Amino acid sequence: MLLAIDCGNTNTVFSIWDGEKFLCTLRTSTHHARTADAYFTWYSTLVKHYGIEANITDVIISSTVPRVVFNLRVFADRFFGCRPLVVGKPETLLPFKPRVDEGTQVGPDRLVNTAGAFDRYGGDLIVVDFGTATTFDVVAHDGAYVGGVIAPGVNLSLEALHLAAAALPHVDISKPQKVIGTNTVECMQSGVFWGYVGLVREICERIKSEAGVPMKVISTGGLAPLFQQTADLFDAFEDDLTMHGLTVIHRYNKDNGSA
Repeated sequence: MLLAIDCGNTNTVFSIWDGEKFLCTLRTSTHHARTADAYFTWYSTLVKHYGIEANITDVIISSTVPRVVFNLRVFADRFFGCRPLVVGKPETLLPFKPRVDEGTQVGPDRLVNTAGAFDRYGGDLIVVDFGTATTFDVVAHDGAYVGGVIAPGVNLSLEALHLAAAALPHVDISKPQKVIGTNTVECMQSGVFWGYVGLVREICERIKSEAGVPMKVISTGGLAPLFQQTADLFDAFEDDLTMHGLTVIHRYNKDNGSA
């Protein structure tokens, strides 16, 4: 069994893959000071709670927070007796080499999303990931990551409004019933929601124009279902794209003798 770990700026997700399906997905907040023992206490408690028999033999990690990788490596070695694959490290092979400027280090989350999306949809894709940042990953016809766009995340924008303007409250994002707000909360929600709809639509159209080929737009990430309600913005929604991408990269390394 494979334990796939995706560590983002806000949350860290653990998923157990039995070779055919995910048995469970567990979430915790990302904290660089969390020890290997603390990870295992949290993990084993939840696995036992769900009644899952998990004989983990392999671990793969994708992390946009470099400081947590050491403790996750110790976690895998100490409790599962294996050396984990870490996406972005030289020893971890990728199905397709990114085609970006020399010296550019592509975020592991973007490499994983690319691998997962290509495996499910083929090439010529735009993957929009609504995370702490809103990212656009461009996947070429052959599956290579060839660049993209990074914009502030939805919740990050809302939090910035609240912190920078004393009179503006903290609000949760939701799809407003109308564009014109009649109170402060509705005005903020409308600005952020419809602002991001416009941002996504405009950036995707410009990417397609530059690429010069028809492209599918795939959404993923925590807030993707909210924006999926907007007609014709996306061709598909994937709630487990990152985890699926981790299984694809793990399988590729297994098949090529690197895992």
